[in-house]
Amino acid sequence: MPYTLTVRWVCYNTSVIDISDDEFSELIDAAFERLPKVHRQAVKNVAIVYADEPTPEQREKLKLQRNQSLYGLYEGVALTRRQGNNNAYPPDKITIFKGPMQRSANSVTELKEQVNKTVWHEVAHYFGLNHDQIHELE
Repeated sequence: MPYTLTVRWVCYNTSVIDISDDEFSELIDAAFERLPKVHRQAVKNVAIVYADEPTPEQREKLKLQRNQSLYGLYEGVALTRRQGNNNAYPPDKITIFKGPMQRSANSVTELKEQVNKTVWHEVAHYFGLNHDQIHELE
């Protein structure tokens, strides 16, 4: 399966924004709800989950260096590559990584903004946009 990702070079803060898993999950839900209704309704068979950190296997597969941080990961086949046959593919998965975002945010507001941006970014990959197209739209 093709992988797309959001990678950030991060200089970590000395203090970490500490929010609970439930609060982080609520940020993700709110970020998804901020997307235009037409796009939210078009997202089908996609699990949007969070994890504390990328797994060693994810980091290795993506060839992430030690000083790179992963905020989000879309795993699946983009709609534009399915050739109209959505039933032939397993469910897609978007993972939002809590730890890297907490360490790089200076405030809860900044964390919320990064979650919003990352959810949008990963959903854009689901719709088939590449990084250049996403950055152009941002």
